[in-house]
Amino acid sequence: MSVESIWQILENVTDPELPVLSVVDLGIVRDVKIEDGIVKIFITPTYSGCPAMNVISTNIRLELLTQGIENHTITTVLSPAWTTDWLSENGKQKLKNYGIAPPILTARLDKILFAADPSVSCPLCGSTATEMISEFGSTACKSLMRCRDCREPFDYFKCH
Repeated sequence: MSVESIWQILENVTDPELPVLSVVDLGIVRDVKIEDGIVKIFITPTYSGCPAMNVISTNIRLELLTQGIENHTITTVLSPAWTTDWLSENGKQKLKNYGIAPPILTARLDKILFAADPSVSCPLCGSTATEMISEFGSTACKSLMRCRDCREPFDYFKCH
């Protein structure tokens, strides 16, 4: 058992709200340590009230137990707060392939500086002629968008 093998095991645990992403892709697994034969997993919620964190912790425990790892702890770390910058590039591509526009760093900066809606490419047709329908989408971490070209609605994973 090595730290690297634990990271590989965690790739099997998906986010219940975004089943296309592993908890590693999502960037909520902050660290993995092995001390005195105990596997220690450190996770950070995508936001402090994320209802999926209990399910994620349980799924991590179940996956570790399935792999024969009984001695483990899972610790929630709140600081620093999770950011979409922690999403892996692979995770961003998985979101796009799933039909969810991945977060765009410049969109976060533009909104802070200019209070402008993000310029988001449609994950279905690639058009940038999109508009925000609602700040909140199917989950609190997503906005509901619509493409003005293909007319399809889609979720945008908001920057945090």
